[in-house]
Amino acid sequence: MWAGARQVIRFDVVSLFPETFAAVADSGISSRSLARGLWQLGLWNPRDFTQDTYRTVDDRPYGGGPGMVLLAEPLARALDAAAAAQSAARGTVGKVIYLSPQGRRLDHATVVELAGREAVTLLCGRYEGVDERLLLQRVDEELSIGDFVLSGGEIAAMALIDAVVRQLPGALGDAESAAEESFVNGLLDCPQYTRPEVVGGERVPEALLSGHHENIRRWRLKQALGRTWLRRPELLAARRLSGMSEEERALLE
Repeated sequence: MWAGARQVIRFDVVSLFPETFAAVADSGISSRSLARGLWQLGLWNPRDFTQDTYRTVDDRPYGGGPGMVLLAEPLARALDAAAAAQSAARGTVGKVIYLSPQGRRLDHATVVELAGREAVTLLCGRYEGVDERLLLQRVDEELSIGDFVLSGGEIAAMALIDAVVRQLPGALGDAESAAEESFVNGLLDCPQYTRPEVVGGERVPEALLSGHHENIRRWRLKQALGRTWLRRPELLAARRLSGMSEEERALLE
């Protein structure tokens, strides 16, 4: 799990469109972290594991209906290849996650848990989905990034990878950045401001200009509590159940 003092996770992705993962491999924080060896990426196209001339990966659904369903056999062989690569590279085989609208909602706690793993395999569905027998036999968990439908699991998989990579030690330039983001403490993030002091007639709040660290901390906490109350009250309800501090209750009032 560790290379020197650095945590390393390997993602293996089974996808019909592996080229889309250039979005996380070639740009931004995830790209820089990949180049620095903080995480690894393996891409597996089920078409490379077919056994017919046409490289068939889907077929019509039993019972009729629109669309096509991904075949179990090519996916199973791709998952086998990913598992073998993980075993060779990390000495272990990670859990298999299927990105699906039917899955449990991905949240910050799950992201942090995944960031502590050595290997994870992401299975990206397409069309009308995947043969259910493959899911029952090979998938450990289904995750969703929201109550809506995408054309495939690739965007969801990239969102998961990006979120996890941000949690790896050394991935962000400022070690405190990840610790102060939305959801880390069960609240939304506070408003952020930068130069100039006045934009469109609106000034930066005086508390942020005071240079008084305690006043700044309290202002940010109060804003985070208020923003969460207005926009995501269910998060605040959960925080109340887990126990709010006296200061938080006072600021929320």
